[in-house]
Amino acid sequence: MLLLKSREAVTTQELASALGVSLRTITRDLNWLRDAGLPVTAQRGRLGGVTLLPGSGPDLTRLTPGERDHLSLTGLDEKQRAELNASVESRRALSKIVAGQARRGHELLPLADAVHVDSRPWLQGRDSGTAPASLIGAVRRGRRLRITYDSPRESFLRDLLVDPYGLLAKAGIWYLVADCARAPRMYRLERITMWTEVDEPRRTRESQTLATVAAALIDQWEHQHAIEVSATIDHTQIERAQRVFGRRLVPDDDEASATGRKVMIRFLHLEDVRALLPFGSAITVHGPDEARAHLRALATDLAHHYAPSPTP
Repeated sequence: MLLLKSREAVTTQELASALGVSLRTITRDLNWLRDAGLPVTAQRGRLGGVTLLPGSGPDLTRLTPGERDHLSLTGLDEKQRAELNASVESRRALSKIVAGQARRGHELLPLADAVHVDSRPWLQGRDSGTAPASLIGAVRRGRRLRITYDSPRESFLRDLLVDPYGLLAKAGIWYLVADCARAPRMYRLERITMWTEVDEPRRTRESQTLATVAAALIDQWEHQHAIEVSATIDHTQIERAQRVFGRRLVPDDDEASATGRKVMIRFLHLEDVRALLPFGSAITVHGPDEARAHLRALATDLAHHYAPSPTP
């Protein structure tokens, strides 16, 4: 009924493909609709198809509470909706909207037909760790969680008791936003190796929401740094560096030459300056001295690793 209300004419093959059933099932269902008194008509030929008279049939555009809930998840692409087990509800809700706004031939294409959103970064690795769909139920029940977290900066797994605000999808990566000992944190789901729901209500901070906590954490991450590296970047690599380092790269508008651009790059840890290695000599680090020394040590180790084997 939704498909028939949203189009002027639909072939039985299109109905079968959209609904994932056989042509025989479509024919049987169309006969059932006619027997039920609904004005469904079918016309053979190249320009024919199955139609439903305008203004007829029940109002199928009303959204159920579950459909409204899933439709409010703005900004997620289809794969992320699937990861939340939200695809069916979302697709049905969107179909109802389309059904209530049938397009005439002279009107513009719907935005959904002209714009496709994919918020995931290029070359993303295979998903691992905890799936969003497995965790969302416990989060929506407002319970505390005990998680086992594989931190990249620690040599052992950490067992943590957290009070979750919710899940955040940022640049194609899922995070659990939660308080740990009353301090806000973000945990990548791919690094949560195990979790259990604690039979206690969550103890989040008053007046704080998922949106406010996530925004504060993102802002803190973008501005927090322990070391500032002064460098000159070749003009041919400045755009690439801006893509890699984002807001951590601050250009010096007063320092530019024919060969390069003076910049400041902020890093959370000294070890993070290894991200400059792929740029080779296109980036010259001026200071601090510990950053230059660390890059020199890293480059020396790399040169030794690829040194030719001694001949016998």
